[in-house]
Amino acid sequence: MGERAIAAEARQLVKLFDGKRAVDGVSLTVPEGSITGILGPNGAGKTTTLRMMLGIIDPTSGSRSLLGHDRPLEAARQVGYLPEERGLYPAMLAAEAIAFMGALRGVPIAEGRRRAVALLKDRGHENWAKRPIRTLSKGMAQTVQLLGTIIHKPRLIVLDEPFAGLDALNQEKLEQLIRDQAAAGITVIFSTHVIAHAERLCERVVIIAEGKAAFEGAVDEARGRLRPIVHLRTRAKDGPWRSILPVRAKQIAGEWRFELPEGGPEPMLRALLDGGAGIETLSIERPGLHDAFIAIAGEAAARAMGQRPPEEMAS
Repeated sequence: MGERAIAAEARQLVKLFDGKRAVDGVSLTVPEGSITGILGPNGAGKTTTLRMMLGIIDPTSGSRSLLGHDRPLEAARQVGYLPEERGLYPAMLAAEAIAFMGALRGVPIAEGRRRAVALLKDRGHENWAKRPIRTLSKGMAQTVQLLGTIIHKPRLIVLDEPFAGLDALNQEKLEQLIRDQAAAGITVIFSTHVIAHAERLCERVVIIAEGKAAFEGAVDEARGRLRPIVHLRTRAKDGPWRSILPVRAKQIAGEWRFELPEGGPEPMLRALLDGGAGIETLSIERPGLHDAFIAIAGEAAARAMGQRPPEEMAS
């Protein structure tokens, strides 16, 4: 497979607000057809970065391109954008709200109404079409706004904290909508401070902490920065074999946990068996994106997201 074209790119973006650097030299590349997650705690600079890339605000310095345009607003009609601050006219009917959002992107209103009804029907929500927005639940209203984000058939979809405020069922439906768009060849960028969504959906992630891009690359590459974790239970509770375990091994609830040694598990296992440890259970766990985030962005950023380090979670 050849190298994919670039849908969006940022080069050393900086944004100052009252002399403070909200974004400090962020660079990132989004390949066409990918799902890319912008991860970071609240206040890290995710929204400001997205707004600069979309041309909503100008950077203090740096440059960006969007769908081949160095002036992002020139690509606006090819972009679907769901901002973090969302809102619809409460009295407007659901189908009319979707059609109205399409009209803002150049879709004739009659065609927009047809597309709106079709989009609602495809998702089993045709009975919402003539309901006023004020009668819909928060999850239903957000679905309407999401459909309005894609009604003009954009090449690129940008979603800012799209999962915020949704219950588990609606989060699952939104994840499927994102997968469906990507399967159709549409590029998707979304920001989130909930790493589980990115781990399930993303091909690539950008980790932003304190206004800087601490990592950009494939999810597997981020996870690969950490060694696998060994979970070991022995029949013997003590003995000379204890000296075989790595110095940083920790015992939690009767189970030893430590990083997989460079030479792999076999030499260590042979030494443990020869030392009389007796292997009761052993498993090797590949670190998740959450663990990689903590390692890359640092414990302080993880705490800002309300997520404790793994050793604290296990204790």
